[in-house]
Amino acid sequence: ETAPTSAYSSPARSLGDTGITPLSPSHIVNDADPNVSEQQTFLVVVAIDFGTTSSGYAYSFTKEPECIHVMRRWEGGDPGVSNQKTPTTILLTPERKFHSFGYAARDFYHDLDPNEAKQWLYLEKFKMKLHTTGDLTTDTDLTAANGKKVKALEIFAYALQYFKEQALKELSDQAGSEFENSDVRWVITVPAIWKQPAKQFMRQAAYQAGLASPDNTEQLIIALEPEAASIYCRKLRLHQMIELSSKAAVNGYSSSDTVGAGFAQAKEHIRRNRQSRTFLVENVIGEIWSELEEGDKYVVVDSGGGTVDLTVHQIRLPEGHLKELYKATGGPYGSLGVDYEFEKLLCKIFGEDFIEQFKIKRPAAWVDLMIAFESRKRAAAPDRTNPLNITLPFSFIDYYKKFRGHSVEHALRKSNVDFVKWSSQGMLRMSPDAMNALFKPTIDSIIEHLRDLFQKPEVSTVKFLFLVGGFAEAPLLQQAVQAAFGDKCRIIIPQDVGLTILKGAVLFGLDPAVIKVRRSPLTYGVGVLNRYVEGKHPPEKLLVKDGTRWCTDVFDKFISADQSVALGELVKRSYTPAKPSQLVIVINIYSSEHDDVSFITDPGVKKCGTLRLDLTGTSGTAVPPRREIQTLMQFGDTEIKATAIDIATSKSVKHHPPGFQQGRWEPPGQEIIRDFRGHTGVRTSVRN
Repeated sequence: ETAPTSAYSSPARSLGDTGITPLSPSHIVNDADPNVSEQQTFLVVVAIDFGTTSSGYAYSFTKEPECIHVMRRWEGGDPGVSNQKTPTTILLTPERKFHSFGYAARDFYHDLDPNEAKQWLYLEKFKMKLHTTGDLTTDTDLTAANGKKVKALEIFAYALQYFKEQALKELSDQAGSEFENSDVRWVITVPAIWKQPAKQFMRQAAYQAGLASPDNTEQLIIALEPEAASIYCRKLRLHQMIELSSKAAVNGYSSSDTVGAGFAQAKEHIRRNRQSRTFLVENVIGEIWSELEEGDKYVVVDSGGGTVDLTVHQIRLPEGHLKELYKATGGPYGSLGVDYEFEKLLCKIFGEDFIEQFKIKRPAAWVDLMIAFESRKRAAAPDRTNPLNITLPFSFIDYYKKFRGHSVEHALRKSNVDFVKWSSQGMLRMSPDAMNALFKPTIDSIIEHLRDLFQKPEVSTVKFLFLVGGFAEAPLLQQAVQAAFGDKCRIIIPQDVGLTILKGAVLFGLDPAVIKVRRSPLTYGVGVLNRYVEGKHPPEKLLVKDGTRWCTDVFDKFISADQSVALGELVKRSYTPAKPSQLVIVINIYSSEHDDVSFITDPGVKKCGTLRLDLTGTSGTAVPPRREIQTLMQFGDTEIKATAIDIATSKSVKHHPPGFQQGRWEPPGQEIIRDFRGHTGVRTSVRN
């Protein structure tokens, strides 16, 4: 993970005389900055839920924040899959130009002649790449279905641009006049467990798509999925959720009543609302929420297509602000895991060599097969007794015969996979047990992860567990969570659970200050020079300049990993140039997942930003001999902001984004540090 020492060698050695050294007193922490950010006014908030398997947007006009509108119904759609959202699939022409997104992309690709299809670039489920790539850069590639490589940044920008155009068109149609992008505040949701480069990457893609720009960072908020879900769950009324737990009666409702009546009521409610795309969010706190008291804790389990995020929040009264108690954890245990298991099963029956070839040679038919699986996957349930049939595309049967010289039926007979049979209608017949077995590894990982979480002392007294995200619709997951934790806390599933995050993200865009305290996911600090102390400092860090002995590469800590930080909390440090005659100072900002960091060369330390302050232009001004450079870092937002001020001249500079990889991609212009957890930026200024 870490670069060789030379790449992070001391600021003093690598940048000429630009080093800084702490001035005592070394730090003052003051609480929140009263004017955290100047408010811009937007007519509408549009949230985009860019999911691994499906995506969508919703919006609300700032004048009527109680109405959340979910996007217009999309063309296409699959049997057995409700389509308030559209699949996250994108199609580029053979010339690599954007062609279509969602169902349209999928259907067009499917209708192409197989030889022609090989020229087109079709991508699906590509968001997982951001989670799994350790060294994400603007050069990271994605692989299309035909095996060709394409830049990830381009694909994400195309997808966001598509949503931008769809949303602006819908808003214009509704308003009866042209809607400008400048009227919109955009919110994009990301998993809370995403590492920093993935969030920065998403912001960069949004800039490229024209949602906002580095000069107007406030226009785009990156929201964390479980926080968005949490905000929506606060508003839930009893008829808008289903309770699974077996805990005793609360407020006169016994849970068996609520489950029985709740489901019937919920189904009726959903049936009536299916046609309506506008959801009223009453400006009240929901009944469940009103039972929560100061200090009560709850867990949000956000299980989507690609990842599962666990976050623990605590209520802070009077306004019911949320405090994040336990930094988000989770992993790649989304519903995609079930698809991988199905693929493994096919490899076991038909041979890995055949499946690999089939995907490359008949990419559209492979997509068809996975669509057929998706709708059967949604029919899996704990109490199901009849088999699930999955239609094999004709070209699968045909290609297999050419490839192997015998039939699909023969392969099934020979494979000793008990639970999967061949039906004469050209289908794979899976017994319910076989289907449940495909879910098992993913569900086991989620339960295991939750068990670890419940072991933590601060999580032991959790009152509620909210199960949200697209995968939360799976009865098998609901039953497993219920069986494992039903006696520990009350398990609540919002209706239209797949839209929970989208609606919460809109509410978050309307009021970003609702989450007041977060846990810092990393330790942050800056690289400095300290006076060298014999015996205390390692000899290889000694640097002698003009007769002064310095210890280089010291990590001066601003905040530790897992420390609680309030919204807008400022940490101030004062430094002085290591050499009075310096004309410029460069302050490098570093982060680490570990607490005990002493040097910027320690394993796991990464550079995440640079502040460059020009010290010229002070002739004629009396500059004190020990010039003070104040560095401020503001925490608690989903991104961190950093500023350096030259006290003598009041010049200030705000963070310049470091790019994803040192020495590559350095965009022009200055901007904020976007580290922490992906949210509002700060417009930059160099103040003279």
